[in-house]
Amino acid sequence: MLAYYLRLGVRSLRRNPMLTLLMVLAVGFGVAASMTTYAVFRAVSGNPIPDKSAKLFKPQIDNWGHANGRTSDDPPNAMDYTDAMALMKTSKASMQTVSYPVGLSVIPADPKAKPFDVTGYATYADFFPMFEVPFEFGGAWPASDDAQHAPVAVISEKVNQRLFGGANSVGRSIDIEGHRYRIAGVTRTWNPQPRFFDVNNTGGFAPDPPEIWIPFTRAVDLQIPTWGNNNCNVNVSPGWKGWLYSECVWLSYWVELPDAAAAARYKNYLHAYAAQQQQAGRFDWPPNVRLHNVTEWLADQHVVPQESQVSLFVALGFLVVCLVNTIGLLLAKFMRRAPEIGVRRALGASRGEVYRQFLAEAAMVGVAGGVLGLLLTACGVLGIGMVFDPDIARLARVDVTLVVLTLLVAVFATVIAAFYPTWRAARVQPAWQLKSN
Repeated sequence: MLAYYLRLGVRSLRRNPMLTLLMVLAVGFGVAASMTTYAVFRAVSGNPIPDKSAKLFKPQIDNWGHANGRTSDDPPNAMDYTDAMALMKTSKASMQTVSYPVGLSVIPADPKAKPFDVTGYATYADFFPMFEVPFEFGGAWPASDDAQHAPVAVISEKVNQRLFGGANSVGRSIDIEGHRYRIAGVTRTWNPQPRFFDVNNTGGFAPDPPEIWIPFTRAVDLQIPTWGNNNCNVNVSPGWKGWLYSECVWLSYWVELPDAAAAARYKNYLHAYAAQQQQAGRFDWPPNVRLHNVTEWLADQHVVPQESQVSLFVALGFLVVCLVNTIGLLLAKFMRRAPEIGVRRALGASRGEVYRQFLAEAAMVGVAGGVLGLLLTACGVLGIGMVFDPDIARLARVDVTLVVLTLLVAVFATVIAAFYPTWRAARVQPAWQLKSN
């Protein structure tokens, strides 16, 4: 029977091609607008590490207070060196890491090859298991290398391909700005979006994946400056040591805690540490600390652009308007067929059969609108950079999930829109139609 209803639907749609085209256009444009903005919203609002987002926490300590007219009660979104090192030494978390972005120059062994620049992070060994960095070869350096300020490095598969042709390079050495580093591991391409662990430098989004990691302690010894933000609330003493032990915030500090009880204990510890600093005379304000997990941290920092949320709601409103227009067009189309419905009902067709026939016809409009919407969505995703920041726009993509979702939304929305016109058509009284004709 379904094939029969579909044949009837094709005939009906062919009878008035302009009306059919208007319905397909309404559905296609409405679905395309909503799916294009959804593609962006999905890219920026996803959970970057879903299986651990409730266990990873971002500690914050207010080391600025209200100095120099600062009015915000929120602690800085980065940490200073003094506090970061104090927290690292106490080891109150199951795992913990401090990191900051670096830009380095790699010198190939081949004298004919030119040096090239890479970006990455100076960090601790716990960084890799905490953030589930995938490895192609080897792994993270041991924690003892952090303590020994060892010249070790983890490189990305892109750097490994450039230097060693993609071969297993674990144990070999590379020249980074005139210093030899032993390779501990080679990562697969890894670029979580949003880049939750470095929001204070990236704003949450970075188009290029990290290419190299070296021990934090080694980077400090070599006085490698941060490649990211450095915020200071007062003048800093001259020299590396003067800056290092200042109140400037530039470090990203994260801990891993197994459960809510551990998180509560760690927050109490942060409060006690801040109170200790107050008693020592470093802070002249009450302890002000925060402890956010990944999703809370992204929300607190407003990583998801407000315009992506607003545009999604606007696009959904546009889809509703398109569907209302579709309802009117379907109602006009179906009610013009009242004589045909009356004859069919008089010949024994039930209201259920009228429902099935007209809903099948609406589904065909939905499929056609979905195909059109899919083409328009692809064009919209390609041009989304004209509306959103390029770093965000390039995250939006058309994949199998979006294709299926677009078609399902188009068919489902059109069928839902067809219920009222179909209900009106099914209520046609056969006797009245036969008399009037």
